Amino acid sequence: MNPQEFDPADGWFAESVAAGYDSPGGANAPEVVTPVVDVLQDLASGGPVLEFAVGTGRIAAPLAARGLEVSGIELSRAMAARVASKPGGDRVEVTIGDMTTTRVAGQFSLVYLVFNTISNVTTQDGQVEVFCNAAAHLRPGGLFLVEVGVPSLRRLPPGQDTVPFEVAPGPDGGGYVGFDQYDVVTQQFTSNHVTVAPGGPGRFRRVPFRYAWPAEMDLMARIAGMRLKYRWADWDRSQFRAESTKHVSVWQKH
Repeated sequence: MNPQEFDPADGWFAESVAAGYDSPGGANAPEVVTPVVDVLQDLASGGPVLEFAVGTGRIAAPLAARGLEVSGIELSRAMAARVASKPGGDRVEVTIGDMTTTRVAGQFSLVYLVFNTISNVTTQDGQVEVFCNAAAHLRPGGLFLVEVGVPSLRRLPPGQDTVPFEVAPGPDGGGYVGFDQYDVVTQQFTSNHVTVAPGGPGRFRRVPFRYAWPAEMDLMARIAGMRLKYRWADWDRSQFRAESTKHVSVWQKH
């Protein structure tokens, strides 16, 4: 197995990760991206938008292509370098920095953070700083949106700390196994990815996260001067329920 891939400059999203981040299908499939862009465009109401952890521009570039003024903050230079190559990406203003503290000029109608990225901030104080930084960028009445999974703790029997989320056998003996490992005392968890290539070396990638319940995020929002406006189970704006596996939450600045 290869060692963990961490770059002091780019964090957990170094060049080795960025190179495959835009692979077709999965989170990059049009049927996944389009509903996200539709909702964000609607919430922006024509105003400027800011994406925290803009990544390779998977969402920001299509938004800009629709005519919105889009800015982004991204810690990884390897990820950010790929934004401009996408349709609309050359219109996205990307600032390299940490979304907990980095400021960009202007006031925005919408700040958003998608695809579980809030959990990449591994302390409660850091996650509160994300909410406060979002609020600082919003005009009065502006919206902050977060998409994040609900912790799978209901699937943990006593004494177990690991939840598998994907097992995908490949041809000729290769394949992929993904599993999350939780510490319910600290609210830390790691996402583990094991890929085995037929006849070749395997790859093991382990990324740290911190989970937070929706109610905890509501309190973070209140600390930052925002209140919950919407909470959906998915981008189709379906009702959030006890069995929902993720939530798309929107808070409004006072």
